[in-house]
Amino acid sequence: MNLDTTQFQGRHVFVAGGSSGINFGIAQAFARAGAKLSIISRSADKVAGAVAALRELGAEAQGQSADVRQPEAVQAALDAAAARFGPIDVLVSGAAGNFLARALDMSPNAFKTVVDIDLLGSFNVARLAHPHLRQPGACVIQISASQAFTPTPFQAHVCAAKAGVDMLTQVLALEWGPLGIRVNSIVPGPIADTEGLARLAPGEDALAAMARRVPLQRLGRVDDIARMAMLLASDWGSYITGTVIPVDGGLSLTGPRDFSAAAATAAKGRS
Repeated sequence: MNLDTTQFQGRHVFVAGGSSGINFGIAQAFARAGAKLSIISRSADKVAGAVAALRELGAEAQGQSADVRQPEAVQAALDAAAARFGPIDVLVSGAAGNFLARALDMSPNAFKTVVDIDLLGSFNVARLAHPHLRQPGACVIQISASQAFTPTPFQAHVCAAKAGVDMLTQVLALEWGPLGIRVNSIVPGPIADTEGLARLAPGEDALAAMARRVPLQRLGRVDDIARMAMLLASDWGSYITGTVIPVDGGLSLTGPRDFSAAAATAAKGRS
């Protein structure tokens, strides 16, 4: 039995960080299914390009430039989205930052920057979207990372931030469940052709080594994450809330990754 994507016709999907990478792939999948798309991202040029691409898929789409660390900008974008397309049926919160560095090599501001984007940004998007979420029936999807539950060298900032995101997911699921709002986290594995993977596994050799470590013996595709988002947002996912779901080919079962070589390459590039 196939997932009936016609159920997304006319639904309003809001994607934070939706101008590129995994988040844009999620937006594209919903656009192909007939949803109305609102996206935000820091770069006005990227937002404009993403909106144009979504419209080429036949979707009604609009977007604003907004930094998830700035509540006023997020609020304005959410208000504009709701005014244009009505209540939000699916909220995807995926804005994120990352770089490779030992904890001792990170300044407090560097650590704070990632926590502010990933954790504070996730709170800002969810909290400020709440009045615009369809009640009952809305689905909130956080895009997390396996660093939330796998201690990973050179990733202290991301480990701390994403652990907070997953706990936020579970608390919101408890608090908002009585309102008919479901909240879940998706944990992507190594996804090919994304900026995040390029930073963590630079070069063909590193990518091949990463793929060999995945139990399913391949890198993920953006569509793998988009399909999970659509499943969670669909009627098939109507009794799923408060979950943290790895979509990683089993990689999170294998323990921490060794990013020392990638970190050395990154450090050399900054020098």
